[in-house]
Amino acid sequence: MSQQPHYRGRFAPSPTGPLHFGSMVAAVGSYLQARQQRGSWGVRIEDLDPPREVPGAASSILHTLERFGLYWDDEVVYQSQRSEAYIAALERLSAEGVVYPCGCTRREITERGTVGRYGPIYQGICRQGLSKHKQPRTLRVLTHDAPIRFNDALLGKFEQRIEKEVGDFVVRRADRLFAYQLAVVVDDAEQRISEVVRGADLFDNTPRQIHLQRLLNVPTPRYAHLPVAVTADGQKLSKQTGAAGIHEQRPQMVLIQVLRFLNQQPPAELVDAELDALLRLAIEHWRLEQVPREKRAAPLIQA
Repeated sequence: MSQQPHYRGRFAPSPTGPLHFGSMVAAVGSYLQARQQRGSWGVRIEDLDPPREVPGAASSILHTLERFGLYWDDEVVYQSQRSEAYIAALERLSAEGVVYPCGCTRREITERGTVGRYGPIYQGICRQGLSKHKQPRTLRVLTHDAPIRFNDALLGKFEQRIEKEVGDFVVRRADRLFAYQLAVVVDDAEQRISEVVRGADLFDNTPRQIHLQRLLNVPTPRYAHLPVAVTADGQKLSKQTGAAGIHEQRPQMVLIQVLRFLNQQPPAELVDAELDALLRLAIEHWRLEQVPREKRAAPLIQA
C-alpha cells in the first residue's frame, strides 16, 4: 500500500474493563496501519457513559498498551473532558435547524416502530414538535432517505438509507449525556483523523457518522473495519462473554496471536524475540489487504 501523506490514526477504547484479545485486535491493527504509513497514532478514552465505566479501567488500558510497546504520539484524549466541544457541535446543528427535542421513551419507540436490521426504527413521532403531554427527553438529528455510501478498505462498498433503516437518531441522551455518534465525529474531526481502523461491530454506525460529518461540514476519514473476535459459539469476545484480560499475559505471545488472527502470518519463532524487534517486523510486514474481509471470526488460539 502506498504511503498516505499526513496519516493520523487512533485507538478509542471505552473504559468498561481491561483490554482483552478482541480489543487488542483493534489496538494492534490501528497501530500497525499508522506506523506502516509513517503516520501518527493517538489514544482516545471514550468515557462518556459513567454507569458502564469500571473504576481504574482507563489507567489499566493505558498501562497495557505501554506494556505491549504500543506508544501513542499525542496526549491521551478523554471524552469526559470535552463537553464544551460537544455542546458547540449541538449548537451548530441547532442553528442549522437539523436537531429537535424528542419526548419518546424507548418503550414507546419499540411499540410504535418497526424493528429493522439495526433495532427499532424511529418513526419521526416528534419531528413536528412535542405533543402536549410530552416533555423533552433526548435530542435527535434529522435524517433523509438519500443513501449514504462509503467504501470500506476491507468490507467494500456499503450504503444505508438512514431515515428508513434507522430513523432520526439520538445525539444527546435522556440522561443528558452526549451520544457516541456525535462525540466520535467531533473528536475525529478535531484530531484530524485520516483513517479510522476499528472493529467491524461499529461498521453499521459509519453512515450515521458520515451524515453528521456532512451536517457539521467536517472531513470524512477513510474507514477499515477489522474482523471482530468471537467465541466458539459466535459471541463477541467481551467481559460479559468471559474474555480473559491480557494484562498478565506475555506481550509477544498475544501479539503473535493477534497477527495470526489478522492473517499477517508471523513466524512462530518470533514469540521468543524482543518486543521491540517483533513490533518492528510487524510494522515492516503489515499488509492491510491481507486482513480477512469478514465481520466476525474466532481466534485460532483464544487469549
